[in-house]
Amino acid sequence: MRSSNPVFSRRFRDNGYAGFNATPQAGTAAQGNPYAGTAGNPYAQPTNPYAANPYAQGGPDLQQGAPPQAPARPGVMTMDDVVARTGMTLGTVVVTAVLAWVADLPVGLGFGAALIAMVLGLVQSFKAKPVPALILAYAAFEGLFLGVISKAYNHYADGAPMQAVLGTMAVSAGVLIAYKTRLIRVDRRFYRFVMAAAIGFLLLMVVNMVAALAGGGDGLGLRSGWLGIGVGVIGVLLGAAFLAMDFKQIEDGVHYGAPREIAWMAAFGLTLSLVWIYLEMLRLVSLLNGND
Repeated sequence: MRSSNPVFSRRFRDNGYAGFNATPQAGTAAQGNPYAGTAGNPYAQPTNPYAANPYAQGGPDLQQGAPPQAPARPGVMTMDDVVARTGMTLGTVVVTAVLAWVADLPVGLGFGAALIAMVLGLVQSFKAKPVPALILAYAAFEGLFLGVISKAYNHYADGAPMQAVLGTMAVSAGVLIAYKTRLIRVDRRFYRFVMAAAIGFLLLMVVNMVAALAGGGDGLGLRSGWLGIGVGVIGVLLGAAFLAMDFKQIEDGVHYGAPREIAWMAAFGLTLSLVWIYLEMLRLVSLLNGND
C-alpha cells in the first residue's frame, strides 16, 4: 500500500516493515529479511547476489548461536552511507535556510518554496528507487521555507528558532537513546498506532485550516492558546515516533544488507521527520512564549 503523503509513503511500502517480530528460521526464503527473496522485494533480481539470505541454510553464524548480520559486501548499505547522505541532505536544508534568512525573502515566496518541496517529496515517494538529485532539490526548497518561516516566528518570539533547533536536537537524541536501549520497541503494533494517530492528526489540522479560511482566526483554535500547546506537544511526539521508525528502517537495512542506494531513502526519511519535529517545536516554543 502506498500513500500520497511523502511523510507516510516510505512507511507504507510492502517491504518496509516485513521484518517486524520475525525470527530467522533456517531453510526459509525470507526469514524476516525485507531484502531477501524475490517475493515483494523490489531490489531482488535472479542475478542479484544480495537477494538470497546467507543464513537460509543454517550458516556458520546461526550454528554458533550468533545473531545474524549482513556480511560485508560491496554495494550494500552501511551506517557510514546513511550518515554521509543524511549530512548532505540536512546540510542542504541548513544552507538554504540561512540564505533565505539573510536574504529576508518574503513570506509568500517561502510558502511557494514549501509547495515546491511538497511536490518534489510526492514525486520521490512514488518512485521505486531514490533519486539523489530529487531528494537534494526537496531539501533545498524545504530549507528556503524553513528560513522564511523561522525569521517570521523570530519577529514575534525573539529566539524561538534557536530554541526550536535545540529542542529538535534534544528530542532526536532522546529518541535515539530510547531506541538503542529498547525503551522504544518499533514493532507492528507501534507502527499501526503511530500511523493511525498521524492520519487523525493531519485530518484534524486540515479541518482546522478549512475552518480558519472560512471564519478567520485560528479556526477551531487548535493552534493557539493552551489547546494549541497541547496539540503542539502531540505533534512533537508524533515526530519522535516517526524518527524511531526511521531508526528501525536504517537498522534493518544495514542488518540485512540493503542496496547502497537505500541510504538516500533513509536520509530522505530522517529529513522529513526532523523537519516535522522542528516545525512543531517552533510553534510550541512560540506559544509557550505567549505568542500565537
